[in-house]
Amino acid sequence: MDLLLIQSQEHETLPLAELKAVLACEDIDCDVEVIAQGLILLKSLNELDFYKNYKVLVRRLAYTHEIHELILRTDLYNLERDFNSVNWNDYIEKDFVVRIKRFEKVNIDTTAIERKLGHLILSSNNAVYGASEKTDGIDFKVNLNNPESFIRVVATQKEVFIGIEKLKLNKKHFQDLKPHKRPFFYPGSMSPKLARCMVNLSHIKEDQLLLDPFCGTGGILIEGAMIGTKLIGSDINWKMKNGTLINLDYCSNLDYCDICENDFEAHHIDVRELKLYKKVDAVVTDPPYGISTSTGGEKSGKIFHQFLESIDYNMKENAYLCIAHPHYLDIDPFLNELGFKLLERHKIKMHKSLTRIISVIKKTN
Repeated sequence: MDLLLIQSQEHETLPLAELKAVLACEDIDCDVEVIAQGLILLKSLNELDFYKNYKVLVRRLAYTHEIHELILRTDLYNLERDFNSVNWNDYIEKDFVVRIKRFEKVNIDTTAIERKLGHLILSSNNAVYGASEKTDGIDFKVNLNNPESFIRVVATQKEVFIGIEKLKLNKKHFQDLKPHKRPFFYPGSMSPKLARCMVNLSHIKEDQLLLDPFCGTGGILIEGAMIGTKLIGSDINWKMKNGTLINLDYCSNLDYCDICENDFEAHHIDVRELKLYKKVDAVVTDPPYGISTSTGGEKSGKIFHQFLESIDYNMKENAYLCIAHPHYLDIDPFLNELGFKLLERHKIKMHKSLTRIISVIKKTN
């Protein structure tokens, strides 16, 4: 069984890297086919775990817009014939809509094809069930606004993919919990999408322990909460530590967030003095630009070295660190010295003079 993913194209490398990290840490065995930029096919998924893994991907992924169970793979020339061969009673229970998305600038009339394919579904329903035999449960209807069954057709230059969206990603969360919409707000907070992506890049799983030693307003910890991790935050600024607790307490009352007050804690402490009673499974953090602003004005290089020493003490063996840092801060010498291994790196252009670097690092000592 296969899944078709339509990913965000707002960043060149992060969506695919995030997906591969989640597949790895959740032990989801499949073949990954990159059909086009932003279009991914996960092939040969285990049938017994198919819907469990489908749910995991829907819950976790930030830079993926849609995930569909693949029904058919064809081309434009054979589209109508192959589409008509599908037994749509296996996929549609009541009402439906057919929507087309184009990749690689394929030149097609999307509206005409949507209407034609919708008509084929209705015709197939009429062919199987005569008018005198129909019941409410099998009488297909088109519903353009809020369909029970969403049929996605994706067209590229060479191929066409047809899938059905059995589970929807909660994209509303990323809008509703933007930094300025949280109970406690402070300027400069990371977007929820990027925070979730960084959490995923850290290879952490549900019920494991996540640390953010520069927690700020709690944005990264919130995204850890959304995938069910246990949380520890710390910050040298007591207002930030308190703000993090306010925001996490707010999130614990959301109907789609499973954490409770026993799942998170925050401490007012300098990261260099942090000694936790329990080693963490991953560290995800976004230190303030010019990290010295949060450590009393000392030089960034020295502080970063001390920061790595501290988190090394608090991390389990083979734990991951995912960190955002400015391009002008060269962290590689510190990594080599302290026994960390750089696994991957992604660049995000912020403005003319600043590029944000996302580094994924593994503790190997």
